[in-house]
Formats: sequence, structure tokens, C-alpha cells
Amino acid sequence: MRRIFKLPATAAKTSLYLLTAAGAGALASQTISPTLVPGEIRAGISGIVRSSRAVWTIASTVVDYKYSLHGLSEDSDDYRRVLSEVHLCSAKRILQLCEANKGFYVKAGQFVAALRQVPKEYSSTLSSLQDQAVPCHFKAIKEVLTSSLGPDLLEIFLSFDEHPVAAASIAQVHRAVLKDHQEVAVKVGQLCNVISVRVQYPGLEHQFKIDIAAMSFLSKFVALFFPEYRFGWLVSEFAESVALELDFIHEARNAERTARNFKNNTVVRVPHIFWDFTTRRVLTMEFCQGCKLKYGGGCFRHASSTPDYQKFLSFQVDDLEFMIEMEIEPIKVAKALVEVFAEMIFVHGFVHGDPHPGNILVSPEGPNSFCLVLLDHGIYKELDEGFRRDYCQLWKALILLDANKILQLGERFGVGKYSRYFPLIFTGRTIDSKSALGRGMSAEERKNIKQDLQSLKMEDLSSFMESLPSDFLMILRTDGLLRSLLSKLGAPHRVRLLAYAKYAIQGLSPKSNPESELLELLSWTEQVWHSLIKLLKQILVPAGYRLRNLSPFYSLTP
Repeated sequence: MRRIFKLPATAAKTSLYLLTAAGAGALASQTISPTLVPGEIRAGISGIVRSSRAVWTIASTVVDYKYSLHGLSEDSDDYRRVLSEVHLCSAKRILQLCEANKGFYVKAGQFVAALRQVPKEYSSTLSSLQDQAVPCHFKAIKEVLTSSLGPDLLEIFLSFDEHPVAAASIAQVHRAVLKDHQEVAVKVGQLCNVISVRVQYPGLEHQFKIDIAAMSFLSKFVALFFPEYRFGWLVSEFAESVALELDFIHEARNAERTARNFKNNTVVRVPHIFWDFTTRRVLTMEFCQGCKLKYGGGCFRHASSTPDYQKFLSFQVDDLEFMIEMEIEPIKVAKALVEVFAEMIFVHGFVHGDPHPGNILVSPEGPNSFCLVLLDHGIYKELDEGFRRDYCQLWKALILLDANKILQLGERFGVGKYSRYFPLIFTGRTIDSKSALGRGMSAEERKNIKQDLQSLKMEDLSSFMESLPSDFLMILRTDGLLRSLLSKLGAPHRVRLLAYAKYAIQGLSPKSNPESELLELLSWTEQVWHSLIKLLKQILVPAGYRLRNLSPFYSLTP
């Protein structure tokens, strides 16, 4: 019987109205100042309306959880069933909030959807926000352009398309042609004299302060009723990442640093930045358009009458249909993609934190028949050098099945007993698993881990996420987005495991040959396992045991 609470009682509704009013009043006192200019006042009023909507939504959700789960034992099947139903109902309610409030709420929904650590009902429901963005009217965009670049745009642009080619939650991209054609870089497979201009929505920075204040208030409000549900870490991480996105100068520098890091890599391309026409709110860069293309139409970087159209064409990394049409193997794209991000994480220590399909294009050019075009460089994380090396050590320990080293590194990362779940999070095995790396768990291991996970409470998840260093949280999010892309490309699990192992070794010994060392490592471990298996067979085969293919590296050895 469904027990989801629907707020039928007048008293409950009255309480929620009071909570909403109190929350909105508290936020108003924090965000409205008598010195605000008219534009900021408009943003403040809009922020209060949106914050009131958010307080109402979250208050309703808190009541829903309290009433629906009341009287149920946490260890019972009924509790788990109802909890899943409430998760789904609440996720849909929050989705409606994000769609209504737009802007940073959409961004926050996308941020949560990318986390593998939240209940699947939330991640699957909120994932629909990845494709939602409503363009801002050009009149408002023009105000940002003139205030940032000067009143006479005709002195800069020969033409400017008022209709955006892409729109996101905090900015949109327009196609333009520079007045002085010579200022535009010409490269292989690029369209001469065409650029893209990324414009930040007006009033965004003040709106950001109001929305973050609202989200912080709501996280504390939830923790007041459910101490085990602590999301302060999530709000802090989200605020830090979005604050970086608001400064396009910072984004432009990230793009150039990434281009330098991959200057010798023919698979990676980063759009060129035009600094003369770039400010904190306007980013002008080389034009690289991409979309999901269908046969007989699509997005072209030149007029459709261009004979050699393939040179001017890019498409999103998850567009399998067109990839096959262009005779590009999805598995090769997946391998190149994961190696690029593995190099960022383990070697450079400078990581693109938002690898969703719209930010990664595939262009059919270059010596490898394709290259990856990396866009949107606002969210980056420069890893602490000590953390980077420890993370390399963690992956080496995961490959070697070194449980003691994993637990030791867990202490360094500050997660203590929860480090025993690192193998499950990253490789899909338990810390004492004997299954082949890349081949999942045995039936017995699945049964044991299911029982183990059922014993975990929300308090455990909150403690684990709060304890992790900020660098680790970024890695978890990036890794989750990458796994989603690799799955869409049909790449087997071992593609990611091999790439991470290879670059973890290179990250520990930059001057070594990582492929040679990886093969040597796998070979040595394989020999150890073969010796162990041989000994076990001599003891156990007479008893009827079959130990064939026990080696954890069976599926990884070339």
C-alpha cells in the first residue's frame, strides 16, 4: 500500500506556508541591501520569489519523508520500498523546482544528477536537466556585450547572429564574424574568420549570491529535521565550481593551459581564445559547433553546399549514429576520451570537471581519423600534488589487490573505515575480491556486498562524503560522467581500468614507459596468481573444486 504523504491536512499546509514565509524572510534580510542599483533590485526580487518556491518545495519534501516513513523499521522491506517511492516523488518535485527557477537551480540539478553517490531515483530523474536550456532574449544579451566590449559592436564584428547556437543555464553561445578577418586563426578543418562568442546572462552574479544563500539555508533546514541527511558539502562544492564558471577570464586561461598540456597530442583540440574581445562576462573563441546530427541534415561549420563538408563538421561525442556514418569506431573514441581524462587526472593534476556530451565534440580530422574538441573550460580543479600522487598510489593498489595499502590511503584521504568501499566504487569489486579485474563480482560476492550495503545508513554516506577532500569529490563527479559516456559508446569496463592503471603508473614515474611498466606489473601479478592457483588446485581439485580462470587479471592481459 502506497504511503506517500500528499499534504492533505490544513495544519500541515499552514505549517509549510509559515516555514516558506520565514525562510523567504530570512533570505531577504541576507540578500537585499538599500544600496542596490535597479538591476540588482530586480534580481533580488526575482531571487526572493524563486527562493520562496525552493523553501516550499524542500519543506514539502521534508514533511513527505517524515510522514511516509513514520513507524517503519529501517531494516524492513517495507521501509526500503516506501523510501524508494518517496525518493522518486521528491526527485520529481525537485525537478519541477529546477525547471521553474531555471538558472543556477538547473545547474544544481545537473550537478546532483552527475553524482553516483545520490539515490538512483534522484540521478535518473534529474538527468533530464542536461538537455534543458532556454535562451535569453538578444536585447538583454546585447546589453552585456556593449557594457563589456563597447557601445559600437559594428567596430568589432562584421556580422553577429542574434540566434544562439547553444544555450546553457548561465550562458549562451552566438556565432559571429570579426571585422578584421586577419585576426581569426586558420587551422586544418576550421572555418576561416568565424568565431563563437559566449555571453553571460545579465544580473547573474547577484542572482548567484541569492541562490547559494537559499541552497545553504535549505541544506541546514533539512539537517535540522534529518541530522543524517547533511548536504552542506554538496552546496559548498557546487558554489565553488559555479563561482569559477562566472569568470570567463578564468575559463579562457584554463582553456589555454589545457591546450599547452596537450600540445603534443594530435587527438585533442582546444578552441583558440581571442583575448582582445574577452572579458569576465564575454568569451570570444574559435568557432567549433556541434550537435546531434541526423542523416540528411544537421549542424555544419560552413554552408550546406560545401562539397567537402566533412572538414567543417563536428558532432557530440555520444552521437553514435553519425559516428558510424563517418566510419569512426565508437570504441576508439571511448579509448581516446578516457585516456585524455586519465592523463589530466594522474599526470597533469589539472582536471576538466564537466565532461558531459555537449562539452566534448568529435571532429573527423587529423592523423587518427578523428580528434576530440574540448569545450567549456569553466569548471577545472588543480589537484594538490600530494593528493595526485596518493590517488595514483590508490589505483596501483586497486590493480595489485593490495588491501592494506588501500586502507592506509583511506586514512590519508580522511575516510577511515569507508576506504574498504574504494574497490567497489572504482573497479566494481570488494576489497577482498578474487574475481577477475574488469569482470565484475561473483554471485557470492554480490550476495555479501548486498548485505553489507543494506547495513549502511544515510549517516554513513553523509560522513563519507563530508570526510572526502575537495579534490576527491571532483574526481568522483568527473569519473561518474566519464563512465556514463563510455557506457553510451559501448566500451567494456576494462578500457577505463587499463587507461587509469597506465596513467597512474606514469603519474608516479613521469619519465618511465607506463605501458611497459603496466605490462610488467600485470605479468608479475599474473605469475603470482598462477603459482597460488597451482598450489590451491593441488589441494582442492580432489574435493571437486574448479578454479579455472581465477586470476584477477585474466581479462586485462593482452
